[in-house]
Amino acid sequence: MVIGHRGNSAHAPENTVESFRQALALGVDGVEFDVRLSADGELVVIHDPTVDRTTNASGHVARLTLKQLREFDAGYRFGPTTYPYRDRGITIPTVAEALDSTAPLPVIIEVKSIEAAEPLVALVRQRRDEKRVTIGSFVPRALLPFRRAGMATSASFDEVRALLVPAVCRFRRAKLPFSMMTIPPAYRGVPLPVGALARCIAAAGASVYLWTINDPAEAVRFWHRGVRGILSDDPGAMIEARRRIG
Repeated sequence: MVIGHRGNSAHAPENTVESFRQALALGVDGVEFDVRLSADGELVVIHDPTVDRTTNASGHVARLTLKQLREFDAGYRFGPTTYPYRDRGITIPTVAEALDSTAPLPVIIEVKSIEAAEPLVALVRQRRDEKRVTIGSFVPRALLPFRRAGMATSASFDEVRALLVPAVCRFRRAKLPFSMMTIPPAYRGVPLPVGALARCIAAAGASVYLWTINDPAEAVRFWHRGVRGILSDDPGAMIEARRRIG
């Protein structure tokens, strides 16, 4: 599978509706995006704790209201020289808008703050989007509300770490609390046993998804090792690589 990492983020402003629409037009199998909570309790799609890197403004997302966040140009800083997305009305979207613009594809939602967990559970339930959403987070406690609600999650950091030795020793796990393991190919410069992990969790119906892979040859190598999904900033290149290998 090819998953658009924050949409088509190599070619459009990340985590925006424009980026998601481009990813869908390329034919991705799913989309990944990030969620935080605004000062007035709204679920918004943005990776960083501040708006500084991706907009024409500055400030912490958690200290800004949705109305304030909507006034910022989310396409302002995209592009090394020409900035083609400036002043085109591209804003920070809400999670509801992100889900609308990616429907009906599966989505991976990265919860960046624990405060966003319970409101996101409520929104997904309200929309009846439980079957197309998988939740990931670097904050292990943020996954608990989703598991209690019976929603699919990815593995936490501690769960991945606990499986490293069993995977290398060729043990298999028949039951796991997660349906997906989203990991990088290396951690702090040390390669992870990606193929061994894929085999270890397969019997439980779980799959390995790798981020962030932008080299088509690298994607092909990992697919051959049993990786189910590639999260890429350049999903079009990954789709073409997959087409070439059939």
